[in-house]
Amino acid sequence: MTVESDEFDPAHRQASYDVRFEWGPVGAAALSGCSYAVVVDVLSFTTSVTVAVERGIEVFPFRWRNARAKELAMRVGATLAVGRFEALAFEGRHVSLSPASLQRAGDLTKLVLPSPNGSTICDAIADDGAEVVAASLRNRHAVAAHLAREAWSRGRTSTVAVVAAGERWPDDTLRPCAEDLWGAGAVLAALVDLGVDGLSPEARMAERAFRAVAADLPDELRSCASGRELVNKGFADDVDVAAGLDDTDVVPLLRDGSFTAAPS
Repeated sequence: MTVESDEFDPAHRQASYDVRFEWGPVGAAALSGCSYAVVVDVLSFTTSVTVAVERGIEVFPFRWRNARAKELAMRVGATLAVGRFEALAFEGRHVSLSPASLQRAGDLTKLVLPSPNGSTICDAIADDGAEVVAASLRNRHAVAAHLAREAWSRGRTSTVAVVAAGERWPDDTLRPCAEDLWGAGAVLAALVDLGVDGLSPEARMAERAFRAVAADLPDELRSCASGRELVNKGFADDVDVAAGLDDTDVVPLLRDGSFTAAPS
C-alpha cells in the first residue's frame, strides 16, 4: 500500500524539529521533505552497502531478486547478489546480502543488491528529493560527521530524517527491531556528540536506546531476536561484522540509482 505524504497528521511529521526519526517505508513517507535521509538496516542491507562501498564496489539497490534485477545487472555490467542460503550452497563462490560474504568477495566493481526493506526505503526517499545516506553501526560516526559538515555548516539550516528499516512479520507488517533502533540511535548519538541539537522526542528515544547498550554492543546484537536468528541459521559472522562500531569512515551516498562513497 502506498501512503501519500498529505495523508499524515501534521504532528506525525515531526516538523518542529531539525532531526527526526521514524520506522519503515510508511515512516519514511511521513518524514518526506527533509533535506537528508539516513537509512539504517543493520542486519543486513546498509551494513552490506557499507562493506561493499568501503571496498570500492558500486551498489545498485533493488527490492527483489527477480527478472528486472537480472536485467539491471546485465545493463550496468554488475554482479547480481544471490540469497544467503544459495551462496552457502555455492560454497562462497557468490556474494549475497551477507556482509561477511562481501568482505571475502573477489574482484567486484558493481553489485545489484536486492533487499525488500532497506532498498525499498532508499528508493522511495530518493524519489522525494532527499540526499540518501546508508548508515550502519560500522560507519555511524562518519555519517554523522558528513551530515554535520554538509547539513549545518556555513550557516545552513537543514532537516534530517533517520529511518530505521525494521523487519517484516509473516503477514508482511512492520516488525520494529532492536538492531535498527540501536543503529539509528548510534548515528543520532554521534550527531549530538558533534554538537547538533534539535532532535525530536522520537530521535532522542533512539539516541538513548543506543547509549544504553553501547558498552556491550556485540553481545547485545547477538542476543537480540534478529541476531539470534542469523546465528542459529549459520550466519554469526554477519552479526560480528555488523557489530563493528566505527570500523570504517566510508559514507555511501545514493546518486543516480547507485551507492558510491562520498568524497572524504
